[in-house]
Amino acid sequence: MPQIVIDRELCKGCERCVDACPQKILGMGKEINGKGYFFATVLEQKRCIGCRLCCITCPDVAIEMRVHGTMYHYFAY
Repeated sequence: MPQIVIDRELCKGCERCVDACPQKILGMGKEINGKGYFFATVLEQKRCIGCRLCCITCPDVAIEMRVHGTMYHYFAY
């Protein structure tokens, strides 16, 4: 089962991941991170299909996808 991990301190709340998710499992949280932004959160982890569109569309590389404990990297920054 895929697991989405969002780094709340890197997220600037642009909502691109929320719009990109075909399952609509991501949403904006009600808490504020250290930079003063509302950050994205996972609403229903079990509905994730592992498409990784959220990871690809995040301009701040704040989202990681893990499948069975293995983390997938797309870009070497």
